[in-house]
Amino acid sequence: MRNRQNRQGITGFMSTIRERNKQLILRAASEEFADKGFAATKTSDIAAKAGLPKPNVYYYFKSKENLYREVLESIIEPILQASTPFNPDGEPGEVLSGYIRSKIRISRDLPFASKVFASEIMHGAPHLSTDLVEQLNGQAKHNIECIQTWIDRGQIAPIDPNHLMFSIWAATQTYADFDWQITAITGKARLDEEDYEAAAQTIIRLVLKGCEPER
Repeated sequence: MRNRQNRQGITGFMSTIRERNKQLILRAASEEFADKGFAATKTSDIAAKAGLPKPNVYYYFKSKENLYREVLESIIEPILQASTPFNPDGEPGEVLSGYIRSKIRISRDLPFASKVFASEIMHGAPHLSTDLVEQLNGQAKHNIECIQTWIDRGQIAPIDPNHLMFSIWAATQTYADFDWQITAITGKARLDEEDYEAAAQTIIRLVLKGCEPER
């Protein structure tokens, strides 16, 4: 009995170590890919930033390509989840506010992966699987259809739903993609919680005011 408990304890400890190492490598890879791009990034630099031997990168991820895809997938899931509130019967103000806050949180919590994702999209998404591309496009179309339904019902102003969605993406994504410029202008080494809250409130106010139906 004691030997079994010891083996279970060792197994659990090793599992924790593996997960910790994988997360260290993913974070380091996100920074390196964001800074240098896929082609110029070396696995040796990723390993050095993670504080682990280079063979560990291949042990956990097999190849640089697999690691890059995992970085992309680490942000795609939160992006998809951010759209969960969108439904035709939802209250537009609540749905749009929740979506904007989720997008700001992604820029705050996953800034490097966000930059990698933006670069991937700008280059035509060559590393994204067909399934993920379809999920992302399907999600966007669903959100836009919900907005169009609200417009048709007179719940929000008759604006172009595509450009509303594009504007929200741009306004929220900028806090990750252009963080250097933002910190340079604000004079802060990095933004704090109050800054992100102010950003969310500002974008929400602009969007909701712009969506108010004409009386």
